[in-house]
Amino acid sequence: MSKNLAIDLYLELLKKTILYEIWLEHEGVDPDIRRQGLDCPAIAHSMIGRLRMENIQQCMTSVLEENIEGDFIETGVWRGGACIFMRGFLKVHGVNDRKVWVADSFEGLPVPNIEQYPQDKGDPHHTFDFLRVSLEDVRGNFQKYDLLDEQVHFLKGWFKDTLPTAPIEKIAVARLDGDMYSSTMESLRNLYPKVSIGGYIIIDDYGCLPNCAAAVTDFRKEFEIDEPLIKIDNTELTGAYWRKIK
Repeated sequence: MSKNLAIDLYLELLKKTILYEIWLEHEGVDPDIRRQGLDCPAIAHSMIGRLRMENIQQCMTSVLEENIEGDFIETGVWRGGACIFMRGFLKVHGVNDRKVWVADSFEGLPVPNIEQYPQDKGDPHHTFDFLRVSLEDVRGNFQKYDLLDEQVHFLKGWFKDTLPTAPIEKIAVARLDGDMYSSTMESLRNLYPKVSIGGYIIIDDYGCLPNCAAAVTDFRKEFEIDEPLIKIDNTELTGAYWRKIK
């Protein structure tokens, strides 16, 4: 078996396992729903679905092939599945000089700060108990895949507190999954300056949560970012991403 085939087989099996695709009948989920990431899984370690998981792989493959400097980070990790895939990708490719940053409150989403971010008025995400996944549980999920090691770094706390002082030098792929205007804006303001030229910014909820999309629009307008914003797939609820070129 060739090395490239072995890598492809490992990453495919990792995706199927994280997304619970092999055992979907036990969750009673339509495979196309899981493919698009439109359900809230009872068991799977990620809710982003196959299309958005493959988008992560495409971005990571690109930065490795083109030697774009920097680490990988996700802000808002839920059960950790996307970050687990990032770490597995680095490990199977034998990359030892990049880190995976796992940023989350591990307590759910914050109560809207209407004074600072009036756009979040009425946002209910802080009431959703299923979004509260503890640091211990996420660490345990990494361990289940034998992917918890010194290249995985956890940033526990609200983004407004952790991201400004996070000891991250350069970022190659930043995946933002904070749902709210505040979480998205705080991630962009603190992480975008560290994204290398040629790096990627992925917005998980761009197509399905108006507050998240508004934060992206406002940030790009403020900093005159005109790189194309590309849909991850052709559904109305898709995420989006762009590549930093200047």
